[in-house]
Amino acid sequence: MSEKRVVVTGASGFVGSQLCRHLHECGYGVDAWPRGERSAEDDIAALSGTDCVVHLAGRAHVLHEQSADPLQAFREANCANTLRVARAALAAGVQRFVFVSSIGVNGQQTGEAAFDEHSIPAPHAAYAVSKLEAELQLRELLRGRAMQLVIIRPPLVYAGHAPGNFHRLLGLVAARLPLPFGAVRNRRSMIALDNLVDFIVRCIEHPAAVDQLFVIADGEDLSVGQIADLLAQGMGLRSRQLAIPPRLMHGAARLLGREGLYVQLCGSLQVDAGKARAMLQWQPPLSAQDALRQAGHDYLAGKGARCE
Repeated sequence: MSEKRVVVTGASGFVGSQLCRHLHECGYGVDAWPRGERSAEDDIAALSGTDCVVHLAGRAHVLHEQSADPLQAFREANCANTLRVARAALAAGVQRFVFVSSIGVNGQQTGEAAFDEHSIPAPHAAYAVSKLEAELQLRELLRGRAMQLVIIRPPLVYAGHAPGNFHRLLGLVAARLPLPFGAVRNRRSMIALDNLVDFIVRCIEHPAAVDQLFVIADGEDLSVGQIADLLAQGMGLRSRQLAIPPRLMHGAARLLGREGLYVQLCGSLQVDAGKARAMLQWQPPLSAQDALRQAGHDYLAGKGARCE
């Protein structure tokens, strides 16, 4: 393969750092998008000779929000900055722009039908609203232009050093605390970090990915109790599950103002990634069960330092 040059924004983050390592291993020339404010001319110069931009940078879910106007903060980071990079890429003659969005664009939970590419967007939070706005403005910017656009909407991305609520769940399992998930029968789609990275690389190369939207997942939907069990197995522990009725947990979460956390843990969110498999002939390198066991093992082995 002739060396292609890929620029990754958010290259030091949870997904970006793993993507850069994998791209190097695959023989790509990889550069990180420079930090800080620059002129439009500097942005264009930074992308000169680039074949593909993978845009990962942005403001993610904030556990302890400090902004007086969270939606505006998300719009600035996830929409305005995305358009800034895309305009520079277009002016620099970049061939393809891969934008990593979020399944949150589709909604916070599913009912009988899994989310797919035809699901009507229903963003539930400021973060997801900003991601949808970025998608729409990218499509408008690049309509009829030479630069190819690929949009990826992943669900929760996990590994032993994952941030956020998954990091908290790893800590609870490692502490051998009894967990209240024994009676929860939800179904959650997620994607292992290595599987997402593998799919992004497929989208950099595959001709059929041009101007396509993909929802993506491991392909094995598990309950929160099964997820905890698999993490515990990777840690060499036995998960302790208490069969507390979900309605009681929901009520307690509502009283404590943590209903969103309850939905994330105990609600169902399923993703149908059949398009990615059929159109791009993609199969995840890792099964969800193996990846979750590996995440538990890596966390306990000291690789679980929180990635900011």
